[in-house]
Amino acid sequence: MNDSDILVPAPDPKERRRAGRRHFLRSASVATLAFGGSALLSACGGSGTSTPSATDSSTPTPSPSSTDTLNDQDSFNFLLNLAYLQAQFYTVAVTGAGLPTALIAKGDGNQTVQGAVTGGRQVTFTDPLVAQYAREIAADKVAHVAFLRSALGAATVAQPAINIDGSASGAFSALAQAATVVAAGAAFDPYASDENFLLAAFMLEDVVVTAYTGRQSTIATTLLIDAAAGIHATTSYHAGLIRTVLYAKGSVSTPSLLTNAGLISNARDAFDGSTDLDQGIVGDSVTSNISPLDSNGLALARTAGQVLNVLYLNKNAVVGGGFFPGGVNGNIKTSAAN
Repeated sequence: MNDSDILVPAPDPKERRRAGRRHFLRSASVATLAFGGSALLSACGGSGTSTPSATDSSTPTPSPSSTDTLNDQDSFNFLLNLAYLQAQFYTVAVTGAGLPTALIAKGDGNQTVQGAVTGGRQVTFTDPLVAQYAREIAADKVAHVAFLRSALGAATVAQPAINIDGSASGAFSALAQAATVVAAGAAFDPYASDENFLLAAFMLEDVVVTAYTGRQSTIATTLLIDAAAGIHATTSYHAGLIRTVLYAKGSVSTPSLLTNAGLISNARDAFDGSTDLDQGIVGDSVTSNISPLDSNGLALARTAGQVLNVLYLNKNAVVGGGFFPGGVNGNIKTSAAN
């Protein structure tokens, strides 16, 4: 698969309004977040034209300490690794092409150290609604990569090696095998059908939601907390949508989707330790479970190590495997020991 510009269809007026906000996020004015001390001065407007809002000089934002800045930088780079994975999966599935080099290179401009993407191809969608959802989510994931890179500036880590292959040895297949969705040694191809694409998206979305829930408590800078919360909310919308479509299709025409989603959830939970941090789509015999929550109605959270347990497909403390064969880039890279 070669990196190239992402192809998108001509947008309608509503999409142009969305595109205006995405362009704002991708532009240099989205964040003057330079972790060395500048603040996030911009915010997305609700109209088609986005205008940066001025800060109130009478109530200056306290500058974070150098330790807070480094910790926040580590958190954002960790989340950027997850954004790379999601953006590559969705854009390849939608367009057949991956992210351009400018969006995966190191923040200092070095374009020789980014990892390659293994596998992936365009999905021939048969359900026009699933195709529309996939295109919109793909665009949002690209915007997240651009936003996080803009926030990190020169401190941005390059994309690590990523495996989104649909062969029997690919990461999606390894998770499907662990979940007994397919037999040991068999392939699970995310690009073969709408249903497989939805299950593959389900494999990733819930994990990233729990990652943001867990990391937000470690971010010290108020403006960065707000930025992470915005991406967290968007990812939660995506996860809820994927779960809703799987539930609808599983309830009406393909019951195996509900069964397989439950098996995938159980496998993810087996990787991240003894605590119940994952839920399938069906809550009980009469209700769906569109939002996986704890007893207080709060989103489930994983530590960074637990997130990497799932994405490395390993319950032990390791520094790579699964979707990130060589590990993620940055200082947060080791999975938890379970």
